[in-house]
Amino acid sequence: MKVRPKALRPGWTTGACAAAAAKAATTALLTGEPQTWTEIALPSGRRVTFATDRCDLSRPGRAEAVVVKDAGDDPDVTHGAHLTATVSWLAAGGIQLDGGVGVGVVTKPGLGLEVGGPAINPVPRSMIEASVAEALGADARTAESRGLRVVISVPEGEVMARKTTNARLGILGGISILGTTGIVRPFSTAAWRASVEQAVSVLAAQAAETSQDPVLVLCTGGRTEKGAMLLFPDLPEVSFVEVGDFTGAALRRCVEHGVRRVVFVGMAGKLTKLGAGVLMTHYTRSRVDCSLLGEITRAVGGPEDLAETVGAANTARHAYELWDAAGLLPVAGLELCRRVAAVLERFAAAECGGAISAEVAMVDFSGLEVVART
Repeated sequence: MKVRPKALRPGWTTGACAAAAAKAATTALLTGEPQTWTEIALPSGRRVTFATDRCDLSRPGRAEAVVVKDAGDDPDVTHGAHLTATVSWLAAGGIQLDGGVGVGVVTKPGLGLEVGGPAINPVPRSMIEASVAEALGADARTAESRGLRVVISVPEGEVMARKTTNARLGILGGISILGTTGIVRPFSTAAWRASVEQAVSVLAAQAAETSQDPVLVLCTGGRTEKGAMLLFPDLPEVSFVEVGDFTGAALRRCVEHGVRRVVFVGMAGKLTKLGAGVLMTHYTRSRVDCSLLGEITRAVGGPEDLAETVGAANTARHAYELWDAAGLLPVAGLELCRRVAAVLERFAAAECGGAISAEVAMVDFSGLEVVART
């Protein structure tokens, strides 16, 4: 970043590219004309245009369009992937979305997706469906009576997936169609860490000007930040920091600037890593160890068979769902939050040379509902 003459260039998620390909194919099917470009709406409402690499109408009643993914300057293994949408009419009404070659199949629970279905996450699924509906326009009534089948495929997707953690998570045969904003932000650890540290410094400075005791609310991402703001509506916006994977760096800066009260708001996965003492939580540097969650299950009085199942869970989300089904989520979640709070306080004292008071809240996977809070 010090030698680069300009800022890192953002790119597009697989979800956004798939939505663009689906809209181009649907438009081609309706008009009978190949599409060279298409425009879609991102979840934010922003509209963006994509070029189609190929649009094929060679088979009656079917259209296919390809959008090549540009990940910008992010080191994304799916950069250059050919997101392909094949659209055809169905006898039944509605839109049927399926995964084709190169799109992974979900084989284990805990991912928030149907086991046996394609690894197309909820936001990309909504984007694809909305883009197809937009393309239908005046022909929407026809689609309701006949229906459309949309198949998303990614040639070479299975090869790309070998460079990801998909197989370990039970996603087999290809990549996942991902994205919550449609935009890929280039991941620069140095830049993100610096922004977190700067945010803590700004909070401390503002608190000093107003003679108030600062409260720092660390959030793992955009969804948890929204939930945190609902939880603490009276705090100024500067109190909320998207810490990402740099919890340790944030705590060090807190101690340096005399910020003594820290609230951490996160979902089950990040909290599990923190509870195990891992403060650098990026997936390439650490993994979720569900054995901690099995131990917590025993500590709150859960049966041994459940503790063993939780300890061997595929993901922290899977463990969360097992707790929920057994009626243990509130107490087990609270115990996890307590352990995370203790880790944060010990880290500040032992590694940073200062004392902080840590509170922890676990939110559900929407980020908006608090499941447990110390």
